[in-house]
Amino acid sequence: MSKPVELNYKQMGEGFPIVVLHGLFGMLDNLQLFGKALSEHDYMVYLVDQRNHGRSPRNNDFSYPALATDLLHFMETHWLHRTVLIGHSMGGKAALQFVKDHSDHVTKLVIIDIGIKKYEGGHETIFEALSSLPLNETDSREAAFNKLKQSIGDESVVHFLMKNLTRNKETHAFEWKMNLPVLVKNYYNILDSVPFDGPLDTEVLFIRGDRSNYIQDEDIPEIKKYFPNASFVTIPNAGHWIHVDNLPVLISEIISFLKT
Repeated sequence: MSKPVELNYKQMGEGFPIVVLHGLFGMLDNLQLFGKALSEHDYMVYLVDQRNHGRSPRNNDFSYPALATDLLHFMETHWLHRTVLIGHSMGGKAALQFVKDHSDHVTKLVIIDIGIKKYEGGHETIFEALSSLPLNETDSREAAFNKLKQSIGDESVVHFLMKNLTRNKETHAFEWKMNLPVLVKNYYNILDSVPFDGPLDTEVLFIRGDRSNYIQDEDIPEIKKYFPNASFVTIPNAGHWIHVDNLPVLISEIISFLKT
């Protein structure tokens, strides 16, 4: 079992605790508007950087059990005995792993645009573009952006990835906040399913975007097999990054679920 790392976090609001987990290539900074909106409904929201992302420590062990171990340590350190847990994409899989291992710590679970199944991939072009960017020879953020755009194409994806680009305080050379080599090496761990031994009675809301294909209709029976108390909502005018595409409706659906 992996030893836990001390997760970087940001706390906002007052009330019952909610812990929010970002997705692959993400960090807590991407979810600040989402967290603030949740906190305005009388919740104490904890946004965390997962290991190998943002400002949290780097570690060669990168698997869902390791992420769940980090989260348990975080909750124990902050005296969060019972909490709402929200995860987006990879963070949703980490949340599912945590509920499998420690269901007594979670009052309600919200999974945003990810299922429990194994996925086939789709980030290979991004990994290749990030890995091939010559950071030591890159002299401006604009140059990095243009180089990534040539490889990836989608400007919104490039803008999202560029939030990971920072300068080393000592050398002033560009570097990635995320631990790119470890993410590349463990990519198939990230794609893997979360294996459940049997059904859990946790109340869980699965949310999908109407323009996203991460949760298909045919995935629902398998999800209900392990989460008989699961409910499902589709957010209009939203792709995979629902918190960017349609934040008001996303917040409304989550609050409605939490308050009932």
